[in-house]
Amino acid sequence: MKEREAMFSSKNLKLLTDPLGENNPITVQVLGICSALAVTAKLEPAIVMTFSVIAVTAISNLVIASMRNFIPPRIRIIVQLTVIATLVILVDQLLKAFAYDVSKQLSVFVGLIITNCIIMGRLEAFAMFNRPWPSFLDGIGNGAGYGIILVIVAFFRELLGSGSILGWPVFEKLGLYNIGYENNGLMILPPMALMVIGIIIWVQRSRRRNLIEEK
Repeated sequence: MKEREAMFSSKNLKLLTDPLGENNPITVQVLGICSALAVTAKLEPAIVMTFSVIAVTAISNLVIASMRNFIPPRIRIIVQLTVIATLVILVDQLLKAFAYDVSKQLSVFVGLIITNCIIMGRLEAFAMFNRPWPSFLDGIGNGAGYGIILVIVAFFRELLGSGSILGWPVFEKLGLYNIGYENNGLMILPPMALMVIGIIIWVQRSRRRNLIEEK
């Protein structure tokens, strides 16, 4: 019982919750912006990319934390990249086997998870210095924090740019096209993803500043 309480202590749970808001890898640390621009034109590939990054980040953190005492410092980056690349290849093959259409939409961006600075950052900053379980939670938290922003951006880009959510014609069903509404084609372009992320960053930091002033 005590071991279970220790596994889900407030300190460990904070590893899951902090990246979702207060220390979000995209809006606070400003990492992983490139993929956020590339895969958020539609909601479905954004969701798939989210789960892919969560899996790779969590498992790579777990593996590196388990091996940390046996990795020579001079080759630690090579070992980390090898672990990440192996996991990314497995994810890519699973997507091609079970979600081929989404795999085609994501194209090369699944492979580019290898260079995602969020994953390398967590390995270097956390997994190399902590035990496997906290490292696993840290990987899930940071992957989920990254994914939340992807899903929010993709939701608004697909809704306003295509009039649909997960391919379902929302605006058509609501009859908005009959009263003159037209899809905003700009929302499909990568610069609009950057603008949406900028708005999210502005809202979050304004909220944090107001909370600090209230305290």
